Amino acid sequence: MEIKTAVSALAALAQETRLSIFRALVQAGPDGLAAGRIADSLSVAPATLSFHLKELSHAGLIGARQDGRYVLYTANYEAMNTLLAYLTENCCRGATADCLTPAELTTACCPTPP
Repeated sequence: MEIKTAVSALAALAQETRLSIFRALVQAGPDGLAAGRIADSLSVAPATLSFHLKELSHAGLIGARQDGRYVLYTANYEAMNTLLAYLTENCCRGATADCLTPAELTTACCPTPP
């Protein structure tokens, strides 16, 4: 991962509402959540939600797909795992007994959906 990509992802997550949205999508799993459900669960106005979803999407942290008349949003687990691996690639100065290796970390959180 390039540093600019990491900074973009971290900047997108460095806001309370966006972090809450991303965590909700991670918890929802690969099925994702409709925008209305996200708005209701986080008490966010639709226009505000739209702005935050756009920011997360531009950072590559979420994706969207049409399902009938709804748009379902999902966390991009590959991007999340890549960011986590990037942040921990030099963990513990190589003393991996105390922390996960990047490969272990990538599969420890959420496996990338097929």
